[in-house]
Amino acid sequence: MTPQRFPPALCDNETVRKVVILGSTGSIGTQALDVIRDNPDAFEVVGISAAGSDPATIVAQAREWGLGAGQVGVAKQEAADEVSRELGGEVLRGDAAAETLVRHVNADVVLNALVGSLGLASTLATLDSGAVLALANKESLVAGGDIVMARGGEIVPVDSEHSAMAQCLRAGRTEDVERFVLTASGGPFRGQTREQMWDATPAQAAAHPTWSMGQMNTLNSATMVNKGLELIEATLLFGISPDIIDVTVHPQSIVHSMVTFVDGATIAQASPPSMKMPIAHALAWPNRVADVQPQLDFTQAMDWRFEPLDEEAFPAVRLAREVARARGTFPAVYNAANEEAASAFLAGKIRFPQIVDTIDFVLDSASDFAVVPSSFNDIVAVETQARARAIERVKTISA
Repeated sequence: MTPQRFPPALCDNETVRKVVILGSTGSIGTQALDVIRDNPDAFEVVGISAAGSDPATIVAQAREWGLGAGQVGVAKQEAADEVSRELGGEVLRGDAAAETLVRHVNADVVLNALVGSLGLASTLATLDSGAVLALANKESLVAGGDIVMARGGEIVPVDSEHSAMAQCLRAGRTEDVERFVLTASGGPFRGQTREQMWDATPAQAAAHPTWSMGQMNTLNSATMVNKGLELIEATLLFGISPDIIDVTVHPQSIVHSMVTFVDGATIAQASPPSMKMPIAHALAWPNRVADVQPQLDFTQAMDWRFEPLDEEAFPAVRLAREVARARGTFPAVYNAANEEAASAFLAGKIRFPQIVDTIDFVLDSASDFAVVPSSFNDIVAVETQARARAIERVKTISA
């Protein structure tokens, strides 16, 4: 196992870290701004970007943090026009707005909280820039795989599970690690069979029992694709085999992940289910931010339960393990097929279990077009093929 790629302290605790937030109006982005707002002596916002579904919030954020138009990126053209008018200058715009912002603004840390593999270009730009990448956009690492890891630079995970693993690893030497344990809440359909989930609606899939997340992350949690993506991400972040990663269902979402060492000790990171702590920890790594969220109260009775994952009802993790073994662009195929299938489900074109069925179908034919990637363009080409096959499969299913 190779050492994880996390940086030493960027600077001493008294130096303000300059932060760019990609996806500033989403769940992770707004919580990151809460953390920064509460810790003005530790962090300064120097740039934000968003897709543009909520231009009023982008304007409010820019004004609060004193950002000029050149420090703001907006992907959607109409929203970019509106934000530009309000800020009195031309914002960065278009699909490459976030990437351009990263290359244009000098930052110590870039929080990539974009949704989907569209965040890959910004991930690569951040690593090229020399800023620390606080990575919430797991899809960019899954899709980019070895291309991202070969780029150099420093990556600190924001996902609560990988943040937990990184914290647990500080309890011992990496060569003494035996296994990693990835915890899953089980989502809204925990305990149900495939047949019971057949008529599940998007609203039901969005009703996560413990976490408040964006639409795509919530749906991925319901299918357990999110856990599959996290398994693949863990193999890359920590340089480990997918075969030493166990997945356990933990409905309370208190233990965020664990690491077992060769002497039999298992170290767990536990905290109330909130993203503020892992966000703050990524922005300040390896330092901690005081009072960022409530602590567990061990004077009160509580139950922590762990259950085996039902891989017949939720095969997404099994598929992800196979994909992680295959490496290359197979993880990009997995993610791209899921994004298309998830969109089809939300549009009412396929049933809930058919999301993962579609991923499985596309993976079965992926050897026809999957390659060992040598460039960003290789990944984009393979994703395009995977998306096309997923769309064709959806047409067949829904016909």
